[in-house]
Amino acid sequence: MNMKNWKRGAAFVALACLTALEAAAQGFPNKPLRIIAPYAPGGTVDVLCREIASRLGAVFGQQVLVDNRAGAGGMIGAEAIARAAADGYTMGMLATPHAAPPHAMKLAFDPAKDFSFITRVAVVPGLLSVNAAVEVKSLQELLALARMKPGQLTYGQPGNLSAGHLAMELLKVQTGVNIVSVPYKGGGPAMVDLLSGQIHMMISGPTAQLPHVKSGKLRAIATTGSKRSTGVPEVPTIAESGVPGFELNEWYGMAAPAGTPRDALARLNAEIVRA
Repeated sequence: MNMKNWKRGAAFVALACLTALEAAAQGFPNKPLRIIAPYAPGGTVDVLCREIASRLGAVFGQQVLVDNRAGAGGMIGAEAIARAAADGYTMGMLATPHAAPPHAMKLAFDPAKDFSFITRVAVVPGLLSVNAAVEVKSLQELLALARMKPGQLTYGQPGNLSAGHLAMELLKVQTGVNIVSVPYKGGGPAMVDLLSGQIHMMISGPTAQLPHVKSGKLRAIATTGSKRSTGVPEVPTIAESGVPGFELNEWYGMAAPAGTPRDALARLNAEIVRA
């Protein structure tokens, strides 16, 4: 085969593949879908994924499974999303840590080029809460206790370089306190230990914390945003609690593997935004 015929053949194959992908997307979805949650069950990412799965399942008339792939600060799950078949039937939730690890570790995937981004789901402040047995009611009281007991208080973080980890370390730097980090594979396991008193405090998304705050098992101390959260308007920000300029929000978004058909991405975008 000469070069001219070879190029024609290659172009024909590429066109045929593209046509097949577009045709498949037009009937999308016609089988079960999967949402990869890069953190353990019970945390904010898991809660959001399950809510989206429930909404999509009702709209599509298909089963939508949540697949928890915890570990490495969310990077195991992120890689699973990147390496999945780019057919629209696998997607996953990325969060704040997705932007941090490239600056701190070597990854087996490109956090920008290996994904087709579907939509932002939420941007929320973190909530700093303590176990109810910790006798503090404000950030200044908590900082005073930490100075009295350097290295004796602990905080749980949902994973290295997670928003909860970064926010607490930023607070430590700006206030000079020594609070020991205890890493977990997600907010769920950290929450279990916070409720049982194995750790003293945690910063994470408010979704998983609020039921325990309302029940009295946790005490909300402060939020990490630049202004008070509409979800907990009675809780002051860290900035207004004596740490001027402090701000760190958590973001959550849905993504699919790079190369996912445009029509499938558009359908997913429309329904997740509606949900």
